[in-house]
Amino acid sequence: MTWLYLAGAILTEVTGTLSLRMASQPGGRRAWFALVAAGYLAAFAFLALALYDGLGIGVAYGIWAASGVALTAIASRVLFKEALTRVMGLGIALIAAGVLFIELGATH
Repeated sequence: MTWLYLAGAILTEVTGTLSLRMASQPGGRRAWFALVAAGYLAAFAFLALALYDGLGIGVAYGIWAASGVALTAIASRVLFKEALTRVMGLGIALIAAGVLFIELGATH
């Protein structure tokens, strides 16, 4: 369950962040702010559940933050046609490698 909680934290945080983008656009609706708040509250609740289930804070927060950044960059490209350059792609690859190293380091 620990990893499902962490996945929930990541997905709800990305949802909150993407909703913030929608809410802040010209003509954005205030209803998006409700989804922003719900997304961030759910993200912290899921993160707390993952920690309570035994996942270390360094591993949990590192994976949560890094994955959130990478997924938000990819989703903003798809949803909002924002730039996703080669340098940004390299950054996402380095994030993935960093998450892998964090996980490998935590098991030893």
